[in-house]
Amino acid sequence: MMHFNDIGQQLRAYRMESGLKAEEIAARLGVSRAALYRYEKGEVIKLDTVKRLAELLKISPLTLLGIGIEYYSRPIGYLERLRQIEETSDQILQFFGPVCYLTTSDEYDSTLTQVFEENAESSGQDRAMARSAAEQVLGVLSVRKRMFVARRPSVIAIFTTTALRRFMEQGIASALPLSEKLRRKCRETARREVERMVELMESEPIGLQFGLMSGAEPNGPFTILRARERASLSINPFSTDAPPDAQTGVAMITSAEDAVMTHQRIAEGAWRDAIKGRAAAAEVRRMLEPAMA
Repeated sequence: MMHFNDIGQQLRAYRMESGLKAEEIAARLGVSRAALYRYEKGEVIKLDTVKRLAELLKISPLTLLGIGIEYYSRPIGYLERLRQIEETSDQILQFFGPVCYLTTSDEYDSTLTQVFEENAESSGQDRAMARSAAEQVLGVLSVRKRMFVARRPSVIAIFTTTALRRFMEQGIASALPLSEKLRRKCRETARREVERMVELMESEPIGLQFGLMSGAEPNGPFTILRARERASLSINPFSTDAPPDAQTGVAMITSAEDAVMTHQRIAEGAWRDAIKGRAAAAEVRRMLEPAMA
């Protein structure tokens, strides 16, 4: 059975991934831009049109139909698809990473905006393209957080002591060359985000659980998103503060049951061994002491 709404959502994500404007794709297909937008909203679409769209977007028709694995080589395509999945998710399990973006503060977003603006200004001839990519990414991030606040799905996030220490020492966007003033602000914001995380660990709000792991870092981060009818696995090489126009890895999303369950078992084992609540908060507070001295 074809779910045209799912096809439409993936079409939008892959259109953003491609960097092509809606009018460009519509013109090549020989349809109006309005028709393309209707496809993205879930209007019935012919298989021949699916095939032509897949050719334009350089993906498999099966991928556009939601069969198999979705791959994204740019942050914007991945983030848009993640936003779509989060829109119906009741539970989000994040494994690894220094922060859970959905629970970060407005200060985090403000600092990230300054980072992307400075990065765009230093991009030379590609300045306009970098600025456009930054606006797209920041727009999708903003929608994700507003939707999280409105819907409040339950969140389980597992961090490592190593990732938190590195985050506090290097700050937000550690991979980007920034002015010393902004780099200092990135470190200050990172420290305050960790302090806020400690407060959440101590208060243990309903629907939000943090766990802390010691020892070796996992090989890579992943997220499992569960809705009433479907679970999805997201394997993401792009951190939230990665350059918006980066093509340094490939993100993957799948609903294959064996992939979801295999990663679920890994996360369950890590959660079982992690320290939580006030014990985790006390450990992170000890890590904060040198940074606050």
